[in-house]
Amino acid sequence: MIDTNIYKTKKAAYYTLGCKLNFAETSQLGKQLSAAGYQKVHAGEQADICIVNTCSVTDTADHKCRQAIKRLKRQHPNAIMVVTGCYAQLNPEEIAGIDGVNLVLGAGEKFDVLEFIERWDAENSVEIHKTPIQKVKKFHPSCSGADRTRYFLKVQDGCDYYCTYCTIPFARGRSRNASIEETVKSAENAIVEGAKEIVLSGVNIGDFGKSTGENFFDLVKALDALPGKVRFRISSIEPDLLTDDLIEYIAFSHHFMPHFHIPLQAGSNEALHLMKRRYSTELFAHKVEVIKKYMPDAFIGVDVIVGTRGETEELFEKSKNFISSLDISQLHVFTYSEREGTKMIQMEQNVPLSERKRRSDELHLLSEQKTRLFYESQMGKYAEVLWEGRHNGSSMVGFTANYIRVESPYEKKKVNTIEKIKLGGWNDQRTALLALAYEK
Repeated sequence: MIDTNIYKTKKAAYYTLGCKLNFAETSQLGKQLSAAGYQKVHAGEQADICIVNTCSVTDTADHKCRQAIKRLKRQHPNAIMVVTGCYAQLNPEEIAGIDGVNLVLGAGEKFDVLEFIERWDAENSVEIHKTPIQKVKKFHPSCSGADRTRYFLKVQDGCDYYCTYCTIPFARGRSRNASIEETVKSAENAIVEGAKEIVLSGVNIGDFGKSTGENFFDLVKALDALPGKVRFRISSIEPDLLTDDLIEYIAFSHHFMPHFHIPLQAGSNEALHLMKRRYSTELFAHKVEVIKKYMPDAFIGVDVIVGTRGETEELFEKSKNFISSLDISQLHVFTYSEREGTKMIQMEQNVPLSERKRRSDELHLLSEQKTRLFYESQMGKYAEVLWEGRHNGSSMVGFTANYIRVESPYEKKKVNTIEKIKLGGWNDQRTALLALAYEK
């Protein structure tokens, strides 16, 4: 039994890197510490404990994690430094070697942080607690609501796909989830807290239900049956798990937005095979066509990786041409980074870093073109925007159902409300469309 009285005057600082799933989990850790009496540190205050939730998807992510740890230690020199997350699971010894780190917690230990803090022996300086990832089977529900509008609800964790470039299965373990009933309850709690929009998050959310004998489609239908006007969005979902029936259902649903985030990763079947992906370019193109059939104005974001081993110039050009042909709204471009323990680093035909950068720049330019055309196709149309809050002092921003970023003069009373507007032209920075008055 933890004596929470010892924490009544304690303060905690949190730092999160990486995906929205990490942010949801950090928020859950914060709730645990708050329930135990820990107060969140404010600017200028000294923390008694610092928790860093790390990412390890690329070398750059690892570097940012190390920088964050060192920076927090300078800011809070007397705090117990706790590091968890994917980097902690994959390379705990490397993190333990950073000056000032006291506790390194793996995936199986992350949500027992209070127990490890209580047991920590200052004489040992640094402790590593990590369960082998194949033994990590428990699912920990999490939900972040740092702002008052968009919440990120963790519905699934882990991945069984083992793509050749990816370390996530080694960092997070096998696919697992809570039940539909438990997940719906978590969504209801978020709505009570004030959530107007909830993003379903996970590592491979289309795999939801594998550990409970259920499925993702049934989860969507259960959430769609909730009362009220709350919005739901689906975060990244694998194209082979995004069924045509699910797409059609979302098109006519009560709460789910016409917004899809689908990882392509490569636009050639040869590269997809090297990555050990579970779909073809033909299937991916079909999914885009089905979405646009039922939801012509849907926003479609697409992940793509450039410079993987085996991606010849010919395959890159093939990929770029395929992406150009797709009716999509935005690209999320990632430059390939070698990850220890993955099968891809055993492959030959490595792409030089300079060439990876060139390919990344080309696809970023293509993304800008796609996004500009999509935004301009929406000008003059009517939409409902959820206002998120102040932006650049005198303005506020929000997003339409189909994820158009909208800007308007700041009005406090409109924050966290949904307003009908007419989409105007670009703002001065060409980062959002201007909101015009709704004409009845």
